[in-house]
Amino acid sequence: MVLESTMVCVDNSEYMRNGDYIPTRLQAQQDAVNMICHSKTRSNPENNVGLLTLADTEVLATLTSDAGRILSKLHQVQPRGNINFLSGIRIAHLALKHRQGKNHKMRIVVFIGSPIESDEKELVKLAKKLKKEKVNVDIINFGEDVVNSDKLTSFVNTINGKEGAGSHLVTVPPGPHLSEALLTSPVIQEIGRASCRERV
Repeated sequence: MVLESTMVCVDNSEYMRNGDYIPTRLQAQQDAVNMICHSKTRSNPENNVGLLTLADTEVLATLTSDAGRILSKLHQVQPRGNINFLSGIRIAHLALKHRQGKNHKMRIVVFIGSPIESDEKELVKLAKKLKKEKVNVDIINFGEDVVNSDKLTSFVNTINGKEGAGSHLVTVPPGPHLSEALLTSPVIQEIGRASCRERV
């Protein structure tokens, strides 16, 4: 069975107050995180999920198979300041290194709904390190997609390399349901495929 430990990084910057996703970016993100956490823990009861905020780079929940614990922490998240993408990813990677099940594959799921200030060269450098450490990264780019697309595309392409396809970038345009858009995306489809492969 595919065993995976996943750190979910949420955007809790001031940009999350915007109402271009219904009802706000923050609440649309909460619904989507809820769906991802449940998908991960349902596909394999031994899968672990952790939660980290990107504006204050704080680990709100260490890796656990209890989706309810993640969701209760998620509802305490309030918008403040600006995100620090690089620090957030580094801390998420560190949390995954300390996972209980060393046979678990490592994945980081990142929600980005505000501009990334970091330099593209720095992003590529970090992506190379994650590729070397065999960490997959799924990025949900929403709200500020025009500003972030180029940086995030080169980040994900660097992690995947020529042969890889384990990391994904999903850009979701403004609209009523962020979580609905993710249902048909590789972020969720990948989980379904992994658990189906094991059942066959």
